[in-house]
Amino acid sequence: MQRLFAILVSTVILGAQAPADIAVHWVTYVEMPPAAKKTAVTAFKQYRDTSSKEEGFIRLELFEQIGRAGHLTVIESWANQKALDAHAAAAHTKEWRSKVDAIRLSDYDQRPYKTLAVGPAPGAANTKAVFVFTHVDIGGQGMNAPELLKRLADASRKDEGNLRFDILQNATRANHFTILETWRSRQALDAHAAAQHTRQFRDAVGPLSGSPVDERIYEVAE
Repeated sequence: MQRLFAILVSTVILGAQAPADIAVHWVTYVEMPPAAKKTAVTAFKQYRDTSSKEEGFIRLELFEQIGRAGHLTVIESWANQKALDAHAAAAHTKEWRSKVDAIRLSDYDQRPYKTLAVGPAPGAANTKAVFVFTHVDIGGQGMNAPELLKRLADASRKDEGNLRFDILQNATRANHFTILETWRSRQALDAHAAAQHTRQFRDAVGPLSGSPVDERIYEVAE
């Protein structure tokens, strides 16, 4: 499986951490004109800071794709669906969307996720760390995919240099998963990629895949 490399733009972790079995998430993809990137990042920081004061807030993260300036990914995590629904209806959320809509080139592609397997909360952003996103689409015969992914997460969190290994499951398309990984260095990621449990996962999930793995490379957007 080819890897996705990302460097975190910004992460805020405030308030009590939610139990993993009820936390919900938004993963959003949006393309901005390169010249409007700074405007978008500034608007995101304001959106994140205001959101952090809401009940049920866990974290908001922003990424930019390497080699494709203005291609942004926003990851939001909330304690439960009630908190996310309240956030969605908030005036400042609508204001954020209005600012984005005024400058975006693509649709604001927002996808709902639920938690499948989440480890300890990631710490503060480390620009030397490697952030990996992998989208896995399982075909109709992949009934054991969640168990395969959970086993991968459990084993990978024990790998040297792992800082985060979370699995999200699409809330409306149960055969779609997103893996969020953070590694202390590229060397740690390479060692993980060569580990026996990683190879076993690839061999097991390959025949179940419904589409090619979604590959994206990111960098800091400032």
